[in-house]
Amino acid sequence: MGWNSWNSFATTITEAQARETAAIMRAKLLPFGYDIFTVDIQWYEPDASSYTYNAKPVPAMDGYGRLIPAPNRFPSSADGSGFRTLAADIHAMGMKFGIHLMRGIPRLAVEKNLPVFGTRYRARDIADQTSTCPWNPDMYGVDMTRPGAQAYYDSVFALYASWGVDFVKMDDMSRPYDAHAPEIEAAHAAIVRTGRPIVLSLSPGETPVTRGEHVRRYAQMWRISDDFWDEWPLLEAQFTRLENWNPHRRPGGWPDGDMLPLGRLALGQRDTKFDPDEQRTLMTLWAIARSPLIMGGDLRHLDAPTLALLTNRAVLAVNQSSTDNRPHFVQDGLRVWTARPEGAASDDRYLALFNTTDKPLTVAVPLRQLELPPVRRATDLWSGDAMAVEGPRFARTLPPHGAGLYRLSL
Repeated sequence: MGWNSWNSFATTITEAQARETAAIMRAKLLPFGYDIFTVDIQWYEPDASSYTYNAKPVPAMDGYGRLIPAPNRFPSSADGSGFRTLAADIHAMGMKFGIHLMRGIPRLAVEKNLPVFGTRYRARDIADQTSTCPWNPDMYGVDMTRPGAQAYYDSVFALYASWGVDFVKMDDMSRPYDAHAPEIEAAHAAIVRTGRPIVLSLSPGETPVTRGEHVRRYAQMWRISDDFWDEWPLLEAQFTRLENWNPHRRPGGWPDGDMLPLGRLALGQRDTKFDPDEQRTLMTLWAIARSPLIMGGDLRHLDAPTLALLTNRAVLAVNQSSTDNRPHFVQDGLRVWTARPEGAASDDRYLALFNTTDKPLTVAVPLRQLELPPVRRATDLWSGDAMAVEGPRFARTLPPHGAGLYRLSL
């Protein structure tokens, strides 16, 4: 659970904006469990300006080709301490500090042929200049068969661990997955060698489900789609992805539906295009499927409805403390998930219902079909309202693109 700067700041976040946002996060979201504060892509780029990338970037680096914060945007790094000061201040707020990192070695480091820290090798010795990201011009891949390659990744993560980094969202890792698997393994090995428990989150999506065992061995989170934004077709597509990934989810290994594009977005240019019912559907699906909850909207413009959506303790408990989460097929246009409260002595169940059609949908779900025992009462977790349950079915009417989340009791 946390916040990430991409949906609201793109490549442009500054230290002042980060500190202002972190203070709001501490006051409004940390009490509910949102504790990972992440600075997304191109914190090392002095001239970053939007959702597009400079064709020939000139990133801030140290003498070993390791990216460091651009001092014109992060003044506390000007003394060469990197993110150490900002991370320490985030830690003092009771939160963890995360950064975004592209796969590979900076192209500028290869152009300058900088040395690899602690070795006799140089950037051109380890770079694979044919391995490039199709949408970002910052890096070349690292050929993990070459001497010095692992040492480079070890040096990168050792530097970031020394800053106090707790979370790394590592990008351009999953497409094509098999081609990049050696660098996934290298990042994992480098983190282990730091001795610091850094969470590795892989991005972007389309990690093949057939690689589920591999990815959860080497990472703690992995994206299951391309960038997820506030459009209904993108949300509807996440149902199938989360269903397909469900068998591979376990504590410490989380299929990631991506950030929550809620509230003010896109450099302050607009608010989310999801209507209130779709926003509730988004939160309900991420909760019952136990996807990481990473808020993407600008917290400086956090309104009361969005805050209420993010901080419903009963819904958050489903995301954080449920087990046996699984989807069921009942009928077209209706998606159904069930789960058990974790550690509960009772036989209570969670039930999530989703209407993916464009019209209101009245459903009467047979409890036996969901392998649920007969129940007498239910609690609507969004409203807190209690209701009686009569007979062997659970009946509700859902709005278009809407959802309900309930706790069923004997």
